[in-house]
Amino acid sequence: MLRSLVFSCALLACGAAYADTSDFTPGPVIAEYGPVADVPGAPAIAPGTTFKVLFSVSEAAEAGALNRRLESAARFLNMHVRAGVPRENIHLAIVVHGGAARDLTSTPRDGEANANAGLIAALIANGVEVWLCGQTAAAMDIDREDLLPGVRVALSAMTANALLQQNGYTLNPN
Repeated sequence: MLRSLVFSCALLACGAAYADTSDFTPGPVIAEYGPVADVPGAPAIAPGTTFKVLFSVSEAAEAGALNRRLESAARFLNMHVRAGVPRENIHLAIVVHGGAARDLTSTPRDGEANANAGLIAALIANGVEVWLCGQTAAAMDIDREDLLPGVRVALSAMTANALLQQNGYTLNPN
């Protein structure tokens, strides 16, 4: 019991040591989004490592704000390229469903420009697949012409998740 308490306190202290936001810097892949911190002493990633990672996003951003769950893909890219993984070895997909679907549209709320439009464009320009659940789109009355450029529509989030995982993508716990 005492050992686990000491370990838990040590973890909390380590977290505090890395909590300084000044340690987070942009790039190198997507400079405008996904700042990351270097972690001295972290184990090196083996040469030749390939990542195929799937992000499932359902939580909507606050009005006028960036969706931090969508930005996780930019952080993943920046972090791993900075750590030495070749860009061509990183394959990412985002499957969006639920309330986050509005974050993929030109106007998420009446008269509001989408704060996520630049992020989505940067992700797609860097090879990230962005999928919208077709069932969510139907339920929320979102038409294809409402979507930001490059966003794809799947039959469902369940279908996209299953197919991506069958193709070797692992689900990021986000």
